Amino acid sequence: MSMKGSVGRHLAPKISELAPGLTTSFVRESLHRAIEGVGPLPPAAKAADKQLAEQRGHVERAVHEVIENHVRLAGAQGFLTNVGGLVTAAVAIPANIAGLTLLQCRMIAGIAHLRGHDLDDPRVRNAILMTLLGEEAVETLVAKGKLPAPPMALATAPAHDVNLDVAIAGVVASDILARMAGKRLATTVGRRVPVVGGVVGASADGYYTWRIGRYADRELLPRTRRP
Repeated sequence: MSMKGSVGRHLAPKISELAPGLTTSFVRESLHRAIEGVGPLPPAAKAADKQLAEQRGHVERAVHEVIENHVRLAGAQGFLTNVGGLVTAAVAIPANIAGLTLLQCRMIAGIAHLRGHDLDDPRVRNAILMTLLGEEAVETLVAKGKLPAPPMALATAPAHDVNLDVAIAGVVASDILARMAGKRLATTVGRRVPVVGGVVGASADGYYTWRIGRYADRELLPRTRRP
């Protein structure tokens, strides 16, 4: 385990005190809102279909645009939730967690939709949440037997295993807490100078969202061929 990951897991309980709503229900609700749409963000499938239309039906270019759009959105919210400095951390941390989780779920769901997966299928929803963990974490958890299979295998499993719903949401919630704790450690110095903190937050959130998007692109293969 890396030093950053170790520190993140050590600090996770403290972060959870600042964000007590970060539970398995929070993870599921974030996914639901990402798929159904919330506020100014239209549903994931609708946004993905818009990109598909703009790319004249070329699925792979549409996937690329979905990723790029969400990287920009993640960077923007990362800047806004880290620009205020240390005195705003108690408010900014939960906002950053909620915003980034929602955007990344929406991005992955959009990619899954473009590849022919049914976003109403609970198997696909579990696959989206697993993808949120990132490739390295998924491989490690599958190797240790803590998760049964990679996202694509879950999305196309013969049947839905209801026992996986809570287990996957719990793993994702723990991972988000640990990751955010590590990020808070990395941005503490930057937060002493508010604008610098915003730049660091934007870069970190944008880059991590790009990595998740690339993983979703490789992992969530076409379920059915589009005409």
